[in-house]
Amino acid sequence: MSRWSSALRLETTTQVRQRFVHAAVLSGLLWLTVLLPMPVHVRPIVEPYVLVGDITIIGFFFIGGSVFFEKQERTLGAVICSPLRFWEYLSVKLTVLMAVSLVVAVIVVVLTHGGGVVLLPVAAGVVLGTLVMLLAGFASSLPFSSVSDWFLSTTIPLAVMALPVLHLSGVWPNPVLYLIPTQGPLLLFGAAFDQVTLAPWQVAYALVYPLVCAAGLYLLARSLFGRYVIERPGVL
Repeated sequence: MSRWSSALRLETTTQVRQRFVHAAVLSGLLWLTVLLPMPVHVRPIVEPYVLVGDITIIGFFFIGGSVFFEKQERTLGAVICSPLRFWEYLSVKLTVLMAVSLVVAVIVVVLTHGGGVVLLPVAAGVVLGTLVMLLAGFASSLPFSSVSDWFLSTTIPLAVMALPVLHLSGVWPNPVLYLIPTQGPLLLFGAAFDQVTLAPWQVAYALVYPLVCAAGLYLLARSLFGRYVIERPGVL
């Protein structure tokens, strides 16, 4: 078994042990309790916003919580001393939580809409949106020693990430919102539920721009990991 496969298996076990998978299931059930009582014609209007909430919870908050568990248990020092490289350490976290987010989203969509929705843009939006939120959550959690301080600091970035909701709803359809990486996934959700019709350039933007932002967030995360974990191992 390769080093990455072993790390992936350990990370999956850890996520189950820390009950993040249980929390994801509960999150899916809560979304179902919101959507199922709604009239069938209203669900497609609400579903894109539900999916954004899902990728925010599972993406941003779950990986941040995972980092603070590791800080509390002082396992980050072991990661530094192990042969595991940073990209391997982070990629297994991204893989596990992205899979959880995708499974929950697909189940919620299928149960509320059946076969009346195109799953490909939904899956693409969930994967890209969750990837961005995971990297943002991971990077933002590294400088903080307590989860309460981190929660307070996330108010503004999360509010910015949520601004594309105003574009899809028509409240503020300003082109400046295309600078926010969650705009692309939200456009894909809107297209999947017939809320918007995307031009070819919008499809390309929705698929490529989140990946560009994810690459930038990865570089930021690697830099912050070096500064707050590797250079200050005694603090963790």
